[in-house]
Amino acid sequence: MNARPATLPSSAEAPRALDWNVAVGTAVRLMKPGPEVPRAEAGRAVRSLRRFSVDAETHVRETTGLGLDLPIAEGDVVDRPDWVRGAAFGLAELTGAALSAADSVPPRGGELLGEISARSAGVQAGVVLAYLGGKVLGQFDPYGESRVEGQRGRLLLVAPNIVAAQQSLGVPADDFLMWVCLHESTHRVQFNAVPWLREHFAASLGQLLSQMEGGSAELLTRLPNVVREARTARRAESSPGMLGVLELLQSPEQRAALDRIIAISTLLEGHADHVMDAVGPQVVPSVGTIRQRFTDRRNGGGLLDRILRSLLGVDAKIRQYAQGAAFTDHVVGRIGMADFNAVWAHPDNLPTRAEITAPDTWIRRVHG
Repeated sequence: MNARPATLPSSAEAPRALDWNVAVGTAVRLMKPGPEVPRAEAGRAVRSLRRFSVDAETHVRETTGLGLDLPIAEGDVVDRPDWVRGAAFGLAELTGAALSAADSVPPRGGELLGEISARSAGVQAGVVLAYLGGKVLGQFDPYGESRVEGQRGRLLLVAPNIVAAQQSLGVPADDFLMWVCLHESTHRVQFNAVPWLREHFAASLGQLLSQMEGGSAELLTRLPNVVREARTARRAESSPGMLGVLELLQSPEQRAALDRIIAISTLLEGHADHVMDAVGPQVVPSVGTIRQRFTDRRNGGGLLDRILRSLLGVDAKIRQYAQGAAFTDHVVGRIGMADFNAVWAHPDNLPTRAEITAPDTWIRRVHG
């Protein structure tokens, strides 16, 4: 199930706020092995995922009208350690691009202290990657290295996790593999058919990072109010979660920058969920059953798993899928896919975070 390993930035490169090589090493050591799968079954899964990644993208293009003339390639079918390496490479590239866009250099505080800080951050990132490495089914990394001329980014399909999820859900194997490929292939189409999206996302993250510089003292001055608000929310059984606490700590400028990132991410994830279900009935006969059981799986888990999901922001990600899909469903239902695609015409056409939950306001703004 292995693909070619991603080459991580050299440890000699400076300055860095996080040592990604340490992150990878930590994650691989902590990560649980994948499920035991007979060799013949594993081979069938790998071959099917490669084939379905091409078929799925063809269906996505026909449904969305995006990227019809672009080259197409198989996805990379990987195991858990290779996903960690690929994710770390993509995150290193994204954060590097974001820092460049922000014209920002992470503070080091001296070579020795900077190296210790970077390694410590790498260990923390490794713990997160180890947890996610056992959960992630697939990922399109727009900052990864493509093997195909005319394509940007790298599509990763984590075979052990996909097989484990399919077996736990009790759904047909081919249907589930195709369904996963539809979601991830939609992301590949988004970033390859919309030339400005990759750079715009990095620039938006850069704006957030630039707003966060030098804000530690300011954050501390707001901490007592945050604690009081969080306690009030808990008593009302409406805890804001980690994302809510982060927003309470932010200045108005920081919150505006975070809102832009959340709005973009929510649109991308929701659009992918809409497309995978819109295509589904044609090529995935059991799509209704898969969607219901998968949604239950997203919301389930033991106590420890739910705590970790909250701390790592996974629950916030799940809400993004639902909100973004509802936005896309509503707009496409009202004005059709062709007019929905105005969202990709220019960065100014992207919905705001407020418009995600009030899609008619986006329709009025963009289409009059």
